[in-house]
Amino acid sequence: MNLLQKVPNPLSYYNYMKGLTQKLIEADKKYVWHPFTQMSDWFGSEPVIIESGEGFFLIDTEGKRYIDGVSSLWCNVHGHRVKKIDDAICAQLEKIGHSTLLGLGQTKSIQLAERLVQITPSNLQKVFYSDSGATSVEIAIKMVYQFWQNTGQKGRTKFIALENSYHGDTIGAVSVGGISLFHGMFKPLLFETFFVPAPHPYRFDGTAQACADKSLDKIGDLLKRHTGEIAAVIVEPLVQGAVGMIVHPKGFLKGVRELTKEHDVLLIVDEVATGFGRTGKMFACEHEDVQPDIMCLGKGITGGYLPLAATLTTQEVFDAFLGGAAEHKTFYHGHTYTGNALGCAAALASLELFEENKILESLPAKISLIDEVFEELAGLDYVGDVRYRGMMGGIELVRDKATKESFPSEKQIGARLCGAMRPKEVMLRPLGDVIVVMGPIAIDMELLEKMLGIIKDSIEKDLPRIVKSI
Repeated sequence: MNLLQKVPNPLSYYNYMKGLTQKLIEADKKYVWHPFTQMSDWFGSEPVIIESGEGFFLIDTEGKRYIDGVSSLWCNVHGHRVKKIDDAICAQLEKIGHSTLLGLGQTKSIQLAERLVQITPSNLQKVFYSDSGATSVEIAIKMVYQFWQNTGQKGRTKFIALENSYHGDTIGAVSVGGISLFHGMFKPLLFETFFVPAPHPYRFDGTAQACADKSLDKIGDLLKRHTGEIAAVIVEPLVQGAVGMIVHPKGFLKGVRELTKEHDVLLIVDEVATGFGRTGKMFACEHEDVQPDIMCLGKGITGGYLPLAATLTTQEVFDAFLGGAAEHKTFYHGHTYTGNALGCAAALASLELFEENKILESLPAKISLIDEVFEELAGLDYVGDVRYRGMMGGIELVRDKATKESFPSEKQIGARLCGAMRPKEVMLRPLGDVIVVMGPIAIDMELLEKMLGIIKDSIEKDLPRIVKSI
């Protein structure tokens, strides 16, 4: 019998759903391999199985509702089952679900490309589509490499990236990623990248400005010592997400841009996580008036509905790929679902919602609320640091506030605290012992206040109990 058949009579709905949940959990554990999950831990757990969503809530198979506190992995913007996006996808389905961009154009991909060029930094004029943040970065890396090959500077083959950066899980993206826990195993597969310390003020003995200057000096030194070798610098602008919401000091991004211009090196900004309003502006680059040579987009591009990504670049970079067939300057890269019509339709609807609902205009009040609550959280026991930019926040838990000593990683304090919030109707996913707070940016003030209140309550009441038990 299909697990999702209607409840048979006279079995009660409650008992039926309980039984269904257990069958789904058993099937999940038998067949599904979950990402970034130690499956031996998963086998011993009682996971939540999501059946549906409504507004800013996730709903499990037993009807329990949870505030989607991490935006379904940082991609949901307007909530779930948003009529305008639903309707746009349905309308596109009545025309065509997908057609290739290899040798053909497609209506929605053209319209979205035009719109993306209108809202991103003015120097970005060309859009190359893919299907995930990692692939948008992979494209950026290959695009930069071939740009220099096509323009005769064949020695420019190296990249500079920040330590503890994360740009996705494909091989090129991992090569410029700097999280050893994720990437160390694959080192023999990776190309060489120069890494510099990320500006992380909480873990730096000095001022925020000195922290930024140290990283900038390292980048500048590499650019001088490897003149003619560096193809690009790649950064997550303002916030390094996956390592625990590291918020860069003001001016750091602008400083990187100035260095790359000085040394005639391209700048790639990975706005996969920071784009589409997450930092308080449509794109993080806007905060420091930075115009990159390449911008990578994903996650929130469709409002969190469908897998779509885009790599935007300048006319200068694009022109380097033009030439006759015999010159072999073509960018030989593509994906089956490049510019998928359904994804582009969803993205266009999402961008319309930004304007109709004045999403960006609504953010200052929400950010002020986060500022107020985070200031209170900073004084609580076991809270070492609170940091945020716009609607991207992190709460770092430590064993000792004075020394900044971390908890042993195997104790999984962050995961256990997030687990304690589930009965209170909040769904969060930590990064180690950093509690990530990143709800959909369109969340209403009342619900945001409720979520932040539950987080504070859990840190005050549940965290001491959890710490005592280890």
